[in-house]
Amino acid sequence: MSTDKGLDRKLLRRIIGYLMPYKHWVILAFCLVLLASFLGPLRPWLIRLAIDQHIVSGELDGLSLLIYALIGAIVLEGILGYANAYFTQWIGQQAIYDVRVRVFRHVQRQSLSFFDRTPIGRLITRTTSDVEALADVLSAGIVVIMGDMFKLVFIAAFMFSLNWVLAIVTLCVMPFMLLVTMWFKRNVRGQYRETRKQVARLNSFMQEHVTGMLIVQLFGREKVEMERFEKINDAHQTAQLKTVFYHSLFWPAVDIIASTAIGFVLWTGGVSAIGGALTVGVLIAFIQYCRQFFEPIRNLSEQFNLLQGAMAGAERIFDVLDHDQSLTEVDKPKPPARFEGDITFDNVWFAYKNLDDGTPDWVLRGVSFHIGKGQNAAIVGATGSGKTTIISLLMRFYDIQKGQILIDGQDIRTFRLKYLRWRIGLVLQDVFLFSGSIYRNVSLENPAISLKQVQEAARAIGANQFIEQLPEQYHHDVRERGVSLSQGQKQLISFIRVLAHDPDIIVLDEATSSIDTETEHIIQAALERVLQGRTSLVVAHRLSTIRHADAILVLHKGILREQGTHDELVAAGGLYQTLYELQYQEQERFVEVS
Repeated sequence: MSTDKGLDRKLLRRIIGYLMPYKHWVILAFCLVLLASFLGPLRPWLIRLAIDQHIVSGELDGLSLLIYALIGAIVLEGILGYANAYFTQWIGQQAIYDVRVRVFRHVQRQSLSFFDRTPIGRLITRTTSDVEALADVLSAGIVVIMGDMFKLVFIAAFMFSLNWVLAIVTLCVMPFMLLVTMWFKRNVRGQYRETRKQVARLNSFMQEHVTGMLIVQLFGREKVEMERFEKINDAHQTAQLKTVFYHSLFWPAVDIIASTAIGFVLWTGGVSAIGGALTVGVLIAFIQYCRQFFEPIRNLSEQFNLLQGAMAGAERIFDVLDHDQSLTEVDKPKPPARFEGDITFDNVWFAYKNLDDGTPDWVLRGVSFHIGKGQNAAIVGATGSGKTTIISLLMRFYDIQKGQILIDGQDIRTFRLKYLRWRIGLVLQDVFLFSGSIYRNVSLENPAISLKQVQEAARAIGANQFIEQLPEQYHHDVRERGVSLSQGQKQLISFIRVLAHDPDIIVLDEATSSIDTETEHIIQAALERVLQGRTSLVVAHRLSTIRHADAILVLHKGILREQGTHDELVAAGGLYQTLYELQYQEQERFVEVS
């Protein structure tokens, strides 16, 4: 129990910390709430004076002044309520904006290993609905809670100043209220956590299956996936209904306790009024105070509900923020103007994860090679041999466990990540395009890349022909993931993107394996011009595309088995020759069948 309280305090401090940049506005809002909290309990006091001193006695002198004071208190309370609502919402939205920016900035800084282990749907939930759970608390919750607490203090002070006996009668139900609230807190907190968990599962499932809908429909898995969705949706519904169950018991219990208190006040005050020990004005004022007293308690209960949701969301948000898997960078790097393009892997060992016994599950084992300035090198090997891993390590998407990776004799860990990746152009097999124009997808909104540069890069690749036939040419909207373009066209745009950024090193990861032969010929012809004077590293399955490479690296199970030119490796009669003959025989069989 103490652990939960400690956790609550720690979470509250972190949540309130996002309000500190706006502390002056928070103080102003707090002052407005404090004044409004006093004006509410002032009204029954004025009504009591009007009844006892003027209406009952028939003395009308001064009654109009009390009426004006009452109207003024009501009007001022309304104005303060409006101003407070605006300020608190403004403060909360500013704080929520800061939270979203911090979470998104943190996510962008993470290494790819973070995304390998974290479902995308879960991240979406963290940055949207979990952050939104904080909105109500940051917008009004903290200030309103303080205002309601002061309102309770003011009401209690007015009640005890009028009649301490009736004040005690009103407060005698508070132990029951505390018991109900503690029961509610104990149960609903865990249920909020479960609800947030089920929302994340639902978002993950939806994101994954909308993205992979082609496979679902291709293999006729709609019914099976629908059954899986119904199970996840049912779990989410069950969690929500349990939360509703606790709320449906809590609110009637609060109303019953409040009504009981009013009944006690009517009975005790009525008897006293009949006996002449209590004035009518005091009894009427107490009935109003009794109603007012439980109003902030209801509000506090509602704010408590919001706070519980915020706590559950905050736990999940801070869990992301507290687990930093970003790559370390040097404080003051001195990047060169450009890379010369000399690449060295020196005894590189790398593992994505550890085995059950804690030892690394090595993907690369002591890989060493050198690619000179301006050379065209290729990496070949069976699936899972470590080809793409070498590229990921060169781009420093992951950090190696042993060895060194050097560019121009300098360890890549001494470069800023932004600079390293800026100077290396990477073209992948699976091209990702954002919704928006071709120009936006190429420039990525970099103001240094003009439309003219994009057009020149397209002409160098030979992609200008299909782009200029589109309705809006370079301003054509490719839509989400480039669905309005063919695979070959998307691949051409990815080449334009790389060339427009003018890299020193170009890396191709099976970039031509999923396009048609005609487009491949266009790209191969363009690459001969583009790669001139640049160092390039090509991962390829089709060995026919790399026959003229300056160096070919042959990987097998994470070990560099052979390296040399095509002719040297074929003459050596090793693993490369076996791979080459297998592909040559497959091509012959394909030609015979055709």
